[in-house]
Amino acid sequence: MLPGGGIAQTTPEGAEFAPAGPPAASEPAPQMPVPATGAGQAGDPVTDPAATAAPAAAPPAPAGLQARASAAQSRAMHFLRRGGPAIWAIAAVSVAALALILWKVWRLARMGAWTGGRRAREAVALWQEGNEVAALGRLQGRRSCRAALIRAAIEARRDPTLDDAGARAETERVARRLLAEAQDGLRALELIATIAPLMGLLGTVLGMIAAFQALQEAGSRADPALLAGGIWEALLTTAAGMAVAIPASMALSWFESVADRLRLQMEDAATRIFLRPAGGARAGVRTARATDTVADRVAAG
Repeated sequence: MLPGGGIAQTTPEGAEFAPAGPPAASEPAPQMPVPATGAGQAGDPVTDPAATAAPAAAPPAPAGLQARASAAQSRAMHFLRRGGPAIWAIAAVSVAALALILWKVWRLARMGAWTGGRRAREAVALWQEGNEVAALGRLQGRRSCRAALIRAAIEARRDPTLDDAGARAETERVARRLLAEAQDGLRALELIATIAPLMGLLGTVLGMIAAFQALQEAGSRADPALLAGGIWEALLTTAAGMAVAIPASMALSWFESVADRLRLQMEDAATRIFLRPAGGARAGVRTARATDTVADRVAAG
């Protein structure tokens, strides 16, 4: 009997033990001391935002672009080596065609080929209204081909030493010079567009001759793959020639259309200037010339 009324139990070995009662409150587990650090302290790996933030993504390396550029360059050099002398000549012609097209675009832009020509139209309108000084002032500082022609036509009409035929001849001279500048370089571009396919065809013929010569030398041991390789290498020059000729032909047609439009606009402006009778000094000169002519006739009679 245990104190408090409990009944003792005996183990098989005869030992006594107390019955299992309500579990005693367990002691709390010991806490590990955490070093206190200030909020946001850089040394705390838990509370430091710089430590918990994900690392910034590194910029993509341009290795892929460099690899593609290197592959394209090696492929181009392979084509140049396999194409023979003809494809080298076509490559040189293509560089010349590109330089000529860029130069022509810059030259036409300086001539005002793509401007609206508003100042030129205003100058012609002022001339037709009889305001000659204002018409010339409207063209002051303008470098376009339309402005140059209109200025030359107005100055020729106002020149007291020139009659109508002389003024027209002077205007035509300036117009021819401006149109020649607008059409400068088109013959060379036309030549490139013509000879580039012929150069490619020449390279194809030479390549086919070399391929069939190799096939003949091989005799009965001829390999069809050898003939096929020689044929595609020969056709490569034809493709290269067409690749140069097509853009050159397109650029040539475009430049010719621009030059034709400039010619029509300049012809229209010159015609409108010569439709208006000349006044001022020109009228006085004509009167003086008519008086001298009458006086000469009277003296001769």
